Amino acid sequence: MREQILGSSVERQRDDARQYEYLVLTVAPDDSLPDARRRLVEHSEYGKWELERSVLYMGGGRRFWMRRKVFSVQRTV
Repeated sequence: MREQILGSSVERQRDDARQYEYLVLTVAPDDSLPDARRRLVEHSEYGKWELERSVLYMGGGRRFWMRRKVFSVQRTV
């Protein structure tokens, strides 16, 4: 799943082996840092995501990897 936001992109991935779901946010160099920070905070507060890794590229672009635990519910009855 990929979503474009003002030159930035959001991509969701799932790692079944490690039981985590990943959200990769890519921020364009011309986007403001407070807007990017606001998006990260919204994802972490409302979606229960935690920041795993961030990278600042030479051109000024940024990429953030967020993850959350995937809970598989099994029926007991």
